[in-house]
Amino acid sequence: MKSLVGFIAVLVPLSVFAENYQGMSEDQMQNMLQQMEGVQTCVQAIDPSEMEAFEQRAQLMQDEVNALCAGGQRDVAMAKAMAFAKEVSTNKVMQAVRKCGEGMVNTMPKIVTSTENSASQHVCDE
Repeated sequence: MKSLVGFIAVLVPLSVFAENYQGMSEDQMQNMLQQMEGVQTCVQAIDPSEMEAFEQRAQLMQDEVNALCAGGQRDVAMAKAMAFAKEVSTNKVMQAVRKCGEGMVNTMPKIVTSTENSASQHVCDE
């Protein structure tokens, strides 16, 4: 949970800078900051032990996929990564985190993420 909250804390100043740079008004910035505080409060309400267990599972999966890639087993690594992505989509912790962030969708700048481009990328090439 610490890493997720830390990740959100890193995004807050970056997103404020990005939005302000794009000509965001003071009222819009205040609104966005209030919504971010709501996201942080929501995330903090998620069971820390469940969050920690999920983070550990994700780290183990990342290590396993990296080892498979290093060993030249690209197809196996990709299959494992895809299976884990499906698991993530049904994981109750990740569903809660996603729900916490739903209000931020319209206030954040549109940023193309690696997941949006992942259809043409291989997990070993990241």
